[in-house]
Amino acid sequence: MIAIAIFNNKGGVGKTTFLCNLAAFIKKSLNKKVLVIDADPQCNATIYLVKEQTVFEVYTKKKHLTVDFFFDSLRKGKGYLKGSVSPIFSPRFEVDLIPGDPKLALSEDLLASDWKIGTSGDPRGLQTTFVFRDMLGRFQNYDYVFFDVGPSLGAINRSVLISSDFFLMPMSSDIFSLMAISNISLSLTKWKKGLEKGLNDYEADESEPFEVNEKAVSWRLEFIGYVSQQYTAKTVKGQRQPVKAYEHIIKKAPKLIEKELIKKFSSLPLGTNYNLGEVPYLHSVVPLSQSANAPIFDLKARDGVVGSHFGKVTDAQKIYQTIANNLMNNIRRKS
Repeated sequence: MIAIAIFNNKGGVGKTTFLCNLAAFIKKSLNKKVLVIDADPQCNATIYLVKEQTVFEVYTKKKHLTVDFFFDSLRKGKGYLKGSVSPIFSPRFEVDLIPGDPKLALSEDLLASDWKIGTSGDPRGLQTTFVFRDMLGRFQNYDYVFFDVGPSLGAINRSVLISSDFFLMPMSSDIFSLMAISNISLSLTKWKKGLEKGLNDYEADESEPFEVNEKAVSWRLEFIGYVSQQYTAKTVKGQRQPVKAYEHIIKKAPKLIEKELIKKFSSLPLGTNYNLGEVPYLHSVVPLSQSANAPIFDLKARDGVVGSHFGKVTDAQKIYQTIANNLMNNIRRKS
């Protein structure tokens, strides 16, 4: 099982739409078993993946357990959750889902305070910090687990990233996305240093490594690639190209990404292509996809697709095929 966090601390980059469509493409076209964990207290992935009636049942009838359930035992000082949790199924995306929960935001303080003591080797602090690693241990039967997270560098996202194998960064073509790259690099550097200190201190005190699911843990997060999103494209000699306003940003990004993310947080071999693809504005098919709780590339006439919409649906199929293939290539290069 490979865990991938779709992460950017800048909001408004289309992260959740990208994650859900990529996860669906990998399931439907590559025939992989895929789980989405909604670790964003705004629950956007949950709202997108399942119909309103299912959402209602999750939060009112308590028919399904949410991501926040994994924190109940920790809050009470009883360690990790005992027993199993069953995901829900997204019929159109064909992926499984651990639903998000607005109450997860209340765990931010718990994760933040326990992180401080965890970096000194305290076992309770390390246990809380690795709550998502424990969660992943319950879903080893999946090929891929995708984490959706909010746009922040807070304690929830830190815990998700520390527990993941890779992070993939969607970015919009604006100056603020470039600034976010440096912020991410600085934060990851600090987190890695703090985590490694805590694990080393624990091992020195206890004469054994800290374990989750009976396995010693360590920092394993690597940068796997990025996707440029939400630019306006023009056609030149039959090829789609970004308009001039975005072109400058798109050209400047690779050098900054190489300096701040690739050199510091990737061990993939030389020659790896970290630019996984580009997602231009798909305009009105995105709201249609959200209303139908269906992937953009799988929209039908019954979902309201008419006229030029069909071209956008075809475009989306090609876009996500390219990105998925490039992502799989990079993962293979790592292994």
